[in-house]
Amino acid sequence: MRKLLLLAIVVLVGLTFIARLFYLQIYGGYEYDVFDDSAIKKEYTYPKRGYVYDRNGKLLVANQPSYDVMVIPREVQPLSDEAIEEFCQLLKISREDYDKKLERAKNYSYRIPSPFVPQLSKADYAVLQEKMWKYVGFYIQKRSLRSYQTTIGANVLGDIGEVNRSIIQKQPYYKLGDLIGKQGVEKTYEETLRGVKGISFIQKDRFNKDLGPFQEGKLDTLPVPGKDIKITIDAKLQAYGELLMTNKRGGIVAIEPSSGEILAMVSGPSYNPNLLVGRDRSKNFSKLYRDSIANPLFDRGLQAMYPPGSPFKTLNALIALQEGVVTTEDRFSCNMGYRYGNRKMGCHVHRSPANMNIGIYESCNAYFANVYRRIIDKYDSPAEGMDNWSKHVKSFGLGNYLNNDLSVGQPGKVPTAATYDRGYGKNRWYTTFTISNAIGQGEVLATPIQLANMAAAIGNRGYYYTPHIIKEIEGEEIPEQFTTPKKTTIDKRHFEPVIQGMFDVYNKGTADMLQVDGIEICGKTGTAENFAIIDSVKTQLTDHSIFVAFAPKDNPKIAIAVFVENGYFGSRFAGRMASLMIEYYIKGDISRKDMENFVLRYSLEHEYQKPFSDEPFGINRQTTLEAIDEKAFQDLLKQKAEIPKS
Repeated sequence: MRKLLLLAIVVLVGLTFIARLFYLQIYGGYEYDVFDDSAIKKEYTYPKRGYVYDRNGKLLVANQPSYDVMVIPREVQPLSDEAIEEFCQLLKISREDYDKKLERAKNYSYRIPSPFVPQLSKADYAVLQEKMWKYVGFYIQKRSLRSYQTTIGANVLGDIGEVNRSIIQKQPYYKLGDLIGKQGVEKTYEETLRGVKGISFIQKDRFNKDLGPFQEGKLDTLPVPGKDIKITIDAKLQAYGELLMTNKRGGIVAIEPSSGEILAMVSGPSYNPNLLVGRDRSKNFSKLYRDSIANPLFDRGLQAMYPPGSPFKTLNALIALQEGVVTTEDRFSCNMGYRYGNRKMGCHVHRSPANMNIGIYESCNAYFANVYRRIIDKYDSPAEGMDNWSKHVKSFGLGNYLNNDLSVGQPGKVPTAATYDRGYGKNRWYTTFTISNAIGQGEVLATPIQLANMAAAIGNRGYYYTPHIIKEIEGEEIPEQFTTPKKTTIDKRHFEPVIQGMFDVYNKGTADMLQVDGIEICGKTGTAENFAIIDSVKTQLTDHSIFVAFAPKDNPKIAIAVFVENGYFGSRFAGRMASLMIEYYIKGDISRKDMENFVLRYSLEHEYQKPFSDEPFGINRQTTLEAIDEKAFQDLLKQKAEIPKS
């Protein structure tokens, strides 16, 4: 009996062990992952990054070879002081830098490669490669850097830089030392441009020596090249826009109304994209980032939210017609402004009384104050009227990010009843509290790209395509969101009188001096008041110059918005620049040399303060209009002559 009991115990224990091993290996075990095997070395092969072309096939961004010195800390063998000094000289670093970089690599991982000195030039690589055998644990990793074939469009093209730990945690594809798009097209279309890394697995023995391909290379993969892309930007128009913005601050956005393709996206001041390539990238980026006066990394075409000023009056005219609160012939008197209570909204001298056509081409504040009140007061309460008005405005793409494919942006601001409820209390405000919205001041804020899109929607008689930067992707279709039109809330029949008013802005209105022979341009000048709190006092600063336009009048080819900070009234700078951009795009050359010379000859010098939270584009105490010297002017003309003609 005891023998049977002992045998039973042995069998039971044996079965228990077998069951446990079966569970651990079949059910509770972990699947083998070659990436977690420390005995397998992983060597990556980086693919060619896709090229970037403009809409006409001009190459904007290519590649150039670059070489990273990588280190695997646990494989590094002790070096003599003389050897370290020689290594440092070859790498052009100090001994202190050597120690810091090696310590940083150890903190990252003892067994995983990490960059020691990235982005060696071809010349440095040629000298170094012959002596790398001396430095066990270090090796050279070949990859590509960007090579910008242009000096324009830094805000459009963007740049690439090394990934950080945060990116690696979110996207395991990337490893320390990998490059990723940081801004612009490089960021938006990173996955398309980068391709896919290839990898080779190398079996190592217990002495850390290579034994050859793991599993005879069955798991190895080849790199997949990135795809080339064509963007919508016209490089010549972009270059001309950046030339016009020289010595000024602001944004220009031009759109093709029939497609929503962005033709130009200028932000001034700008910088040469080649500054953010190579070993000097970090140093140059820091300089650009810390430049609080010019702030060149801030894309004013996409991120700066400005009061839209008088161009916004065109929307109020359309909304009033849609709501049936005015006809095109209803007239309102203007006695140098509009009075409400004991306050007055000023206006300039012009014909009075004004109907809609006169109101638009003369930019009458009193006319649009009356129109705006009728829109809001049509409803039972100001709150209901405000929300309905807001719905119409937002249908033109204002007050949101537009759902485009750009790497940065701001939504702007379109007030609703809730906006004023928060400020004054529910049911404690009236239409006159919001009257500045009538002329594009008040609580309305818009970015230049939103104003350009608004102009495109008006030129299209009631619809627009989402503004976008991508034109073609190698082997892929453009996303449907960019090819599907979006309708506004305004019926098509209401657009003609407003478009005629914008046409008359050029014929007999506030932009009559900006006409271009042979092109029917429809536009609207704007002068946005600019205030800031300085020393606890609300101070009037130099106004912003605004202009929106499209051309030709029928079947427009281009819609544009120009915003020049502290540029005085709308036709002084923004209007001239818009007309020049339109003529340059449609004709390929400039006939209005007088306008071009004015824009290029004058500089807007600023005494800047630090930006306030409610003034994201910065403020200034004073703006001075100064003529640049003759040499600087001739240099600008020479720069223009270097832009190829269409």
